[in-house]
Amino acid sequence: MSVETIADDAVAVAGVGMHQWGKWGRNFVEYGVVAIERALADAGVDWSEVQFVAGGGTVRNGYPGYVAGATFAQAMGWTGIPISTSYAACASGVQAIQSARAQILAGFCDVAVVVGADTTPKGFLKPNEGGSGTDPDWLRFHLMGATNPTYFGMYARRRMELFGATEEDFAQVKVKNSAVGATNPNARYQKAFSLDEVMASPMVANPLRLLEICATSDGAAAMVLVSAERAAKMGLKSPVRITGVSTVTPSYPNAVIEMPNFSTDSAAGVAEPGPTFRDSIAAAAYAEAGVGPEDLDLAEVYDLSSALELDWYENIGLCPEGDAEKLLRDGETSLGGRCPVNPSGGLGAFGEAVPAQAIAQVCELTWQLRGQAGARQVEDAKVGLTINQGLFGHGSSVICQR
Repeated sequence: MSVETIADDAVAVAGVGMHQWGKWGRNFVEYGVVAIERALADAGVDWSEVQFVAGGGTVRNGYPGYVAGATFAQAMGWTGIPISTSYAACASGVQAIQSARAQILAGFCDVAVVVGADTTPKGFLKPNEGGSGTDPDWLRFHLMGATNPTYFGMYARRRMELFGATEEDFAQVKVKNSAVGATNPNARYQKAFSLDEVMASPMVANPLRLLEICATSDGAAAMVLVSAERAAKMGLKSPVRITGVSTVTPSYPNAVIEMPNFSTDSAAGVAEPGPTFRDSIAAAAYAEAGVGPEDLDLAEVYDLSSALELDWYENIGLCPEGDAEKLLRDGETSLGGRCPVNPSGGLGAFGEAVPAQAIAQVCELTWQLRGQAGARQVEDAKVGLTINQGLFGHGSSVICQR
C-alpha cells in the first residue's frame, strides 16, 4: 500500500521504542523516558512536535504513577500539550493507545506519544496496603491466600480435565517461546530452555512450574502515533497501521471465573450467555479491522502462564475449543508455522511491567510487520494481533496491518 492510499480514518505507527525488561530497581520514569526517546528517534520526530501524551498508569509507584501522562510530559519537558492517564491493570497500555488514537481520529492532534513503564516489587504483584472487605483483589490475598499463580494453576488444571492437556504441553509452550525470546534484545530472560529444564523446575501452583509462570519485571515501551495526513507529510511508505482496537468489558451473565474474583454471575433464570468475555475481546477487534483469524500472520498473546497461552489460541479463533494442544504439537504456533504466537518470547521472556506490556506487544507487531525483527522474524508478516486482559473486566486487543 502506498502512502497516498492510507485511509483518512487510519492511524499510523511512526515510531516504537522500549527499555529492556529486567529488575533494575530504579525510578519507573527513567525507563519511560528511554522508551519515549527511542520511539521519537525511530519516528524521526522531535519532542517539540508531539501534541498529546497518553500514559499507562501504575499503582505501585506513588502519585507519579497514578498520573503517568503528566509525569512523562514533565520528565520530557513541559510544552503545554494535553495529556491523559489510563489505568486498566494489564490492559492499561491499550487504553492509552485508544486514548491517543481517538484524539488523532477526532482531529485534535496528529502526533501523539503513548507510553507505559513500571518498577515492580519482588515476588507476587499484590494489592496496595489499606484494602478492605469491599475489594475482591485485597480479599483474595488476605482471605483466601489466592495469589496470581493460584489462578493460573486452576486454569491449567481446567484444561487438563476438559481437553486432555498435559504438563508436557505447558512445558513445550515455554520451550517454544524461550527459543525466540533468547534472540530478543529487549527481553529479560534471553535464554532458550529445554523441555527437561522446564520440567525439572520447582512446582509453584500445581501443575505449573517456576519456568512456566511469568515474573514481575521493570520495563517500558512507547509509541509515536500519527494521522494519515501526517504520515504522508513524513513520507512514510506503507507504515504499520492500527486498524482495530478492542477495550471491551464482560457481558452479563459472566459465568466464567476471572481473576481476582472468587465467584461468578449466576446464569440460572436468565438467557443463555453469549460469547465468553475472552472470546469477545478479539471478536471486537476483528470486526473493527475487517479481518478474521484466518488473516493473521502472527499474534502476541498474554501468557501469564504457559498454560494460558493455549487458552488464547482458542479465544482468538486460531482453532476450535479443545484443539489448542494439537495446534501447539503440530508446530503451527512456532516460528515458521501457520501463525506464530509470541515471537517476541512473550511474558515468559519479559515478565510483567504492567502498564508497558500491552504497548510492548504492539511494538513487537510493528517490528515484525516492518521486517525488522531479526532472528525472530515472521516471514512476510502483514497482519498481526495482540490480546490481553486486565483485572476487573478490562479487555485489550489491537490489530495492526501493513
